[in-house]
Amino acid sequence: MAALREHALVIGEVTLTSGRTAQYYVDAKRAILLPQGFAALGELVRGAAEDAGAGAVGGLTMGADPVACSALAAGADVKAFFVRKDRKQHGLQRWIEGPELDPGERCLIVEDVVTTGGSTVQAIERVREEGFEVAAVVSVLDRLAGGGEAIEAAAGGAPYTPLTTIDDVYPDRPDR
Repeated sequence: MAALREHALVIGEVTLTSGRTAQYYVDAKRAILLPQGFAALGELVRGAAEDAGAGAVGGLTMGADPVACSALAAGADVKAFFVRKDRKQHGLQRWIEGPELDPGERCLIVEDVVTTGGSTVQAIERVREEGFEVAAVVSVLDRLAGGGEAIEAAAGGAPYTPLTTIDDVYPDRPDR
């Protein structure tokens, strides 16, 4: 949490993925792609994968990429995967990149920062369309802007857990 506050919190007007503007931005990759942040995140994601009985960890590229890889670095016995935003038009034309997943494989869907939940919902839908099970969903940080509710609705009973929220990282924010 301190690492997110120190390295990832950016104060100032920004346009979010959703198209909304905000007076602050949390670029979690600025904290989780440092050695200490990556190691700590890996332990948390490994634990979440084990708790969910997941054999694979991933989500929509690019927010999920470092989160999924951190679990591998922490020694999780899982496969990492990335869900493409658009189907690749050459090669194998896959939606989901990484090692082959077994039919019905239990997947932990991960995301770095959740605002509206749109990217995570897209990953959940694609994983299910490809024949895999959503075991649980984890985000590094939830901005508490309605995304958690959207994810819970899409997850169909699979638990959603943010590792931290904006209340922890920026308790004095102007929109609180």
